[in-house]
Amino acid sequence: MRKSMVIAFLLCMAVLGADVAFAQTSPKADISRKIIQFSGLLLDADSLYPIPYAAVVIRNTTRGEYSSATGFYSLVVQEKDTVDFYALGYKRGSFVVPDTFTTSTFNHVQALQLDTILLREMVVYPWPSREKFKTEFLSMEVPSDDLDRARKNLARAEMIQAIQQVSMDGGMAYRAKMDQQVQRNYYAGQYVPNNLMNPLAWSKFIQAVQNGEFRNR
Repeated sequence: MRKSMVIAFLLCMAVLGADVAFAQTSPKADISRKIIQFSGLLLDADSLYPIPYAAVVIRNTTRGEYSSATGFYSLVVQEKDTVDFYALGYKRGSFVVPDTFTTSTFNHVQALQLDTILLREMVVYPWPSREKFKTEFLSMEVPSDDLDRARKNLARAEMIQAIQQVSMDGGMAYRAKMDQQVQRNYYAGQYVPNNLMNPLAWSKFIQAVQNGEFRNR
């Protein structure tokens, strides 16, 4: 029982000592300066989109907060404080709180510029050099069964059968629907022509039969 009490006492002293050390390192607030509720928005300077979860810190202090998902922030500052804005991928922004405010609230919109970092071009090869790649490629042996399978898949009969079994994609279905709509609008208010009553179509059919075109097919 005594051992557990001693351990608890030592832990409390360690926590209190850490708080005291932190308080000693933190600068004291100047009570002579006016306290202001500092609120605003963080925006991208190019797109004017809000910048979420950015750090808003009062310089030379341990006080600050993060902007919300919509880029909104609000914290208590004093006159002449310098507020720094940090966001990943953006240059740091700063704002000095003036000492001419007549009210205890101030709204501010801070725009941050993109921070572009250019890296050198890097080319990744699967082999140490082109010569090594050429040697490995030429010495590579393709299995005969894979080659036979590729030839079978590329056979004309197999490709025709595969094409016939493939259904229309979105673009083809849209084109077919538009063709039907155009055909319907073109013959709106009249009868659609029927080739069974077209003498020219019958003439071409008889000529094709005499030439043996259907026999060849």
